[in-house]
Amino acid sequence: MKTELILVGKTINKHFVAGINDYTERINHYMPFHITVIPELKNTKSLSEELQKEREGELILKQIQQTDTVVLLDEHGREYRSVEYAAWIEKKQLSCRRLMFVVGGPYGFSPAVYQRANEQISLSKMTFSHQMVRLIFTEQLYRACTIIKGEPYHHE
Repeated sequence: MKTELILVGKTINKHFVAGINDYTERINHYMPFHITVIPELKNTKSLSEELQKEREGELILKQIQQTDTVVLLDEHGREYRSVEYAAWIEKKQLSCRRLMFVVGGPYGFSPAVYQRANEQISLSKMTFSHQMVRLIFTEQLYRACTIIKGEPYHHE
C-alpha cells in the first residue's frame, strides 16, 4: 500500500520541517510514503472563504485517483488512540492500494472534497495549527508502523 499526505501550502517552520522529514524517512522503512504539497492560492484577500475552499478543493481532487481511499484530517472526524490507529492502518494495508490523507487549507475543505472522502479522522479534540498537524500526523503514522511491527517505540 502506498500512503500519501496531501497538504495545502508549504510547511514554514524549520523545526517542523526537520521533524516531518525525519519521520517521513522513518515511515519509508515500513511503507512507501510521500508528501504532496499543493501551493497556496495567490491573492486570497479577494476571495471569500467558500471560494477559497472551492479552489483548494479542486487542486486537492486533481491529486486523487478514482481508486484511492481518501481520509480527511478533520476536527469532526473519528478519534483513535495510537494502538487503535495502528490497527486501522493495518486493516487499510490489506484493502487499499493508495491511502491518501489530506490536510486542508485554513478554512477547511470544500463540499466536493468532503463528498469524495471515504473517512475523516481527528488527531485530537484540541485545535492545532495547520503547520503543527503535519508534524503530529507524521509522528503518529510512524508510531503506528512501529506498533504494527511490535517495535519498542510505543509504550502502553
